[in-house]
Amino acid sequence: MATRNNDDHPATKIAQALGDIEPITKSVTPPLYPASTYQRDADNQYRNGRVYARPHNPTFETAERLLTALEGGAASILFASGMAAATAVFLALKPGHHVVAPEVMYWGLRGWLKGSATEWGLSFTFVDATDTAAFARAIEPGRTKLVWLETPTNPTWGVSDIAEIAKLAHAAGARVAVDSTVATPILTRPIEFGADIVMHSATKYLNGHSDIVAGTLTTAKADEFWDRIKAVRSNVGAILGTFEAWLLQRGMRTLHIRVERASQSALKIAQHFEAHPMVAEVLYPGLPAFAGHELAARQMTGGFGGMLSIRVKGGETAAITVAAETRLWKRATSLGGVESLIEHRGSIEGPTSPVPLDLLRLSVGIEHADDLIADMEQALAVAHR
Repeated sequence: MATRNNDDHPATKIAQALGDIEPITKSVTPPLYPASTYQRDADNQYRNGRVYARPHNPTFETAERLLTALEGGAASILFASGMAAATAVFLALKPGHHVVAPEVMYWGLRGWLKGSATEWGLSFTFVDATDTAAFARAIEPGRTKLVWLETPTNPTWGVSDIAEIAKLAHAAGARVAVDSTVATPILTRPIEFGADIVMHSATKYLNGHSDIVAGTLTTAKADEFWDRIKAVRSNVGAILGTFEAWLLQRGMRTLHIRVERASQSALKIAQHFEAHPMVAEVLYPGLPAFAGHELAARQMTGGFGGMLSIRVKGGETAAITVAAETRLWKRATSLGGVESLIEHRGSIEGPTSPVPLDLLRLSVGIEHADDLIADMEQALAVAHR
């Protein structure tokens, strides 16, 4: 292992994958370990610390250590998907525990919370993610054990005050977990604001190339609750494949430049369409007129992310037509890749969704912003003929 400087800029840590050099071959690329099991010592001990690949795959460690360094946490673990990572936090709770969560959030997790998690015995109060006072009213001292945040919220990009909500939660004896998939550790480090756990759908920005499904959790401290989460991952078998873990660390090495480019382009696109005659509203934290802009400016450093939404004049029909007519914006579910994506979220989420039916979610990639703007302009023109 090379000697590392903890004061290095995050961009340097990312590009260098913490500077590790494989000690035998001196490879600058981290190796891949496909082994599923490890040999005991002659006296029946495991002095190398590894028994079986489910909890001890060394291929995981490069991405886990890099993410821990970026988030400023104590430890990180990889999961088979973002949903596996998120649900592990809830499965580490006990039946009867109360959770406060945002009403607008990733729809897959919201559906699981309102379905399987509720049937299992957890109780939930869902509140406006942007209303700190609503969290104060919903948190019940002694009963609430977890406050789940997603900031910015998908797909309306509302911003939660992590620091203030963390104070409320901790005073009541509850932990705070933050889905920071959209912000990434490049823009926001929730642990610095008091969060106990940070979750990422690593399928998105951390990997950034739309070629794996993965999830991560990072903890502020390695305590008993963290041990419960690790046990969930191992016992349920929610582990990432070896090759996928290697692809994840490979993708993470360009995270800084991808997020920086996507944030710059998203701001330019948002500004262009903010007063567009065919657009009813642009939802993006980087716009001064956006309700959460000032808070986002305090919590997000170096940009406001690559995600925005537009509400198209003409309602659902016009919005779907716009998505159908784009050439560069690809109609696909997901976000955070190098290619730009467009999606009519209301159609995806179904009749129980709180998302307006005129809304299109845009994931800005690393293409030239002017080309993306021109493509959206021609699609809007077709929808409004």
